[in-house]
Amino acid sequence: MSMNSVTEPAVAKLGGSGPSGLEHVAIIMDGNRRWAKERGMPPLFGHQRGAEAVRRTVEACRELGIPYLTLFAFSSENWRRPPAEVEELMNLLRFYIRRELNALAKNGVQLRFLGELDELAPDIVDLLKSAAEKTRHNSALTMTIALNYGSRRELTLGAKRLAEKVLAGELTPDEIDEDMFGASLNTLDIPDPDLLIRTSGEQRISNFMLWQMAYTEFVFLPVNWPAFDKRQLETAIAEFQRRDRRYGASSG
Repeated sequence: MSMNSVTEPAVAKLGGSGPSGLEHVAIIMDGNRRWAKERGMPPLFGHQRGAEAVRRTVEACRELGIPYLTLFAFSSENWRRPPAEVEELMNLLRFYIRRELNALAKNGVQLRFLGELDELAPDIVDLLKSAAEKTRHNSALTMTIALNYGSRRELTLGAKRLAEKVLAGELTPDEIDEDMFGASLNTLDIPDPDLLIRTSGEQRISNFMLWQMAYTEFVFLPVNWPAFDKRQLETAIAEFQRRDRRYGASSG
């Protein structure tokens, strides 16, 4: 996996479904608080502007023919933030879903949610279930929002599911292979990401989709998430297009 930062503009005209084999883009939306601090504003201001960047990104993915988008919105580690900020984030999530749901549904976006959702507030759980149900037949873009998600926890729970089946006599340890293990995870019906974008210049994946990103290309952008737009997305995809994805094989 290459881990280069990219600042140059896009070099190719994009279009169609999955340009250059690109089917799934995952994004770690980082830099909301930093963006707000640079402007002398509280973190909530950055999170609000970050929600506007989500809207721009959804529109850009639809225009570029990208069928899958996954956004890392709230990790299981984010509970360590100040309680007031966590509550602000939860309120912003409520506001975003309620405000954007009709537009997302109208534009063919299917909403999915990844993570330990039952640990969220009951009204948020109901809101997410309703949004997923309302959009479940849409096919223009599948947008998955990771909430209260941590990949190590996902892997641990997947291993427990398989162990329980072994104890129940439903399978033997020798029957467990990579496909079966992958299917035990919560992301079993979403293709692995082709491209991971992280904003704010940080160069780490922060416990995000560790299993699924075994062959994902990484692009790190110096822009903070509230400033992310279609041009930034095209920049990342252009870098992706320049790379030779060999999946362990020789370059020939």
